[in-house]
Amino acid sequence: MALTTAPDPTRRGTGSVPPRANRRGAGGLRHSEGLAGYVFLSPWLIGLMAVTAIPMLLSLYLSFTNYDILTPWSEVEWVGFANYERMFTSDPSYWHAVQVTLKFALIAVPLKLAAALGVALLLNHAWRGVGLFRGLFYLPSLLGGSVALAIVWVNMFNRDGAFNSLLGLFGIEGKPWVNDPDWALETLMVLAIWQFGAPMVIFLAGLKQVPTELYEAASVDGAGKFRQFRNVTLPMLSPVIFFNLVLETINGFQGFTAAFVLSNGTGGPVDSTLMYTLNLYIAGFTDLEMGYASAMAWVFLLAIAIITAVFFSTGRFWVHYSDGEDR
Repeated sequence: MALTTAPDPTRRGTGSVPPRANRRGAGGLRHSEGLAGYVFLSPWLIGLMAVTAIPMLLSLYLSFTNYDILTPWSEVEWVGFANYERMFTSDPSYWHAVQVTLKFALIAVPLKLAAALGVALLLNHAWRGVGLFRGLFYLPSLLGGSVALAIVWVNMFNRDGAFNSLLGLFGIEGKPWVNDPDWALETLMVLAIWQFGAPMVIFLAGLKQVPTELYEAASVDGAGKFRQFRNVTLPMLSPVIFFNLVLETINGFQGFTAAFVLSNGTGGPVDSTLMYTLNLYIAGFTDLEMGYASAMAWVFLLAIAIITAVFFSTGRFWVHYSDGEDR
């Protein structure tokens, strides 16, 4: 008679791995993958801390001191809110810079977006050579806020510049636009508006996403081109308009290079181009009042944050998404 042994329920096949070992192996694999991820992220994290986070915290501390670059750290004096009090109560140049910056942003940004949308509408067709024109219109944005471009712009609008030569062809007497306090800021606005290529490309991408069926239905209902633009194009483009509006408003408030080049770093003529960031630069690197400049920078950051928050809080009333939900 053959003897049989009852199977032991506690024993497992020799080829199986204990569940605890499986868990250990999976946990080790996840740990290795997480470690590898942090290794690849480390250059960005180091850059974030060294270039952004630590300097920001340091500037916040300096905004409550009288630091002037030349003073040793051991002699830096804590002055509390004195820099902020001076900024809001006893510095007329500060409020003049705020006024100049608001004027620049409120005029240049809407006109830039209008130009970008208008050109995008013209280029949203399958015409021959339309790709070349798209590239040409985008080219000024590639130059950005370069010093070379600002120098060329200043030379174009001085008394002997190309713009006055063009006016002379029509019998119009020119003027030194960049040296005239009534027109110097306007020349910077024209430069900002001329660089509408980046928002134009974004508008073009948005126009490509508008369903043609909507235009066909509107045409059947008797809507002309203007009504189609108002009732179809603008609502469908509202998320793109919102995106461009936020970005270009922030860029408008940060204008610096052209104003610096035009005025040789003084904000002239007669402080007509004294943008906020230029005034901040003068306080920190010309007057060597780095503590005061740091306070100006933090107020500027809070102002931009408040303006952005206002855009997002009011966007739900006019920004419409294709899924039918306003955010």
